[in-house]
Amino acid sequence: MNTSLLFDFSKHSNIENWTTVNDVVMGGMSQSNFRYNSNGKGVFAGKVSLENNGGFSLLRGRIDVVEINTYKFIKLYLKGDNKKYQFRVKSSITDNFAFKTTFLTSNRDEIIKISIKDLVPYYRGRKVLEPVSLNNRIEEIGFLIANKENEEFELQISKIELSKI
Repeated sequence: MNTSLLFDFSKHSNIENWTTVNDVVMGGMSQSNFRYNSNGKGVFAGKVSLENNGGFSLLRGRIDVVEINTYKFIKLYLKGDNKKYQFRVKSSITDNFAFKTTFLTSNRDEIIKISIKDLVPYYRGRKVLEPVSLNNRIEEIGFLIANKENEEFELQISKIELSKI
């Protein structure tokens, strides 16, 4: 099998383990939410505000541990809003750093293909310099918007899968 499903955002999927985190945890004013739309896609939407040194909104989901050693890519099936986002993964929910990459969305349904080897570890916006790895597993996945501007956003997500090709 060339693919393995990480999460399917259909109306029948349980999204209890998906939460939003906004910069209000540090005094900011950004707001976001996560819900299903009428087409059965997961929608991460809101407004990023730079007030009070803010500037980010995060959607993260905890999943059952997935072994990734035979896969090379992560495919994101989504529809964006012509904005830049980060895709983030953690090998353990207890890690205080995440592996990330950025991608630009269009205003149409698309597949974003991310090479697992290109994911870089970051902690609070700074690259982790000591050697760390994903340990061939993923336990948390997420999306973050932090473009250093006041902006409304909407990211519609259909599914996320691992891929060998």
